[in-house]
Amino acid sequence: MIAWQHAWVTENGDDDIPKPQRVSKLAELAHAPLPKTVPALDPADEPATEPDEPAVARRAFARLLGEFRRTAVLVPFDAQGSLWTADFNGVRWICAFSDEGALARFAVARGEAAREWTYRTILGARLLDVMVPMLPGPGGVALDAGSADGMVFPPVAGVVPDEVAVDLGGTGTQDERERA
Repeated sequence: MIAWQHAWVTENGDDDIPKPQRVSKLAELAHAPLPKTVPALDPADEPATEPDEPAVARRAFARLLGEFRRTAVLVPFDAQGSLWTADFNGVRWICAFSDEGALARFAVARGEAAREWTYRTILGARLLDVMVPMLPGPGGVALDAGSADGMVFPPVAGVVPDEVAVDLGGTGTQDERERA
């Protein structure tokens, strides 16, 4: 088991580890209205001269990534006291949630709303830059897993530190491919 507790730092930089927060009424929260955590992208914000959709999609993802890095998210713990992760296609995903309602809906979907869930609040940047490199093998972050608004931050350069990024081979921009 990875000693996750050693990587946590409070907002003011102290090395004291805060007590985990507890959610006891997840079943009630599961039916709360969904918040709009990420503003919708307005196509009018894009330059009219943008000819290729991949460039527009990359800019939109970069905005979402920046917002995630600046946002505090909830990360639940599993029964062994480690961050809740899920393995999918050889990648370990740290499960994070935008708010207690999203975590509650996840708990209900798993049939585990009756138990008490322990979680920590942490900045998205800390998850990507500190916690993902501590995973054994490729890892990323799944935000609001199982929801229609869920998003993944995969183990690729520009999202996670380069030393733990997975090379997808030829998926960069044409300029990047030509320089390689």
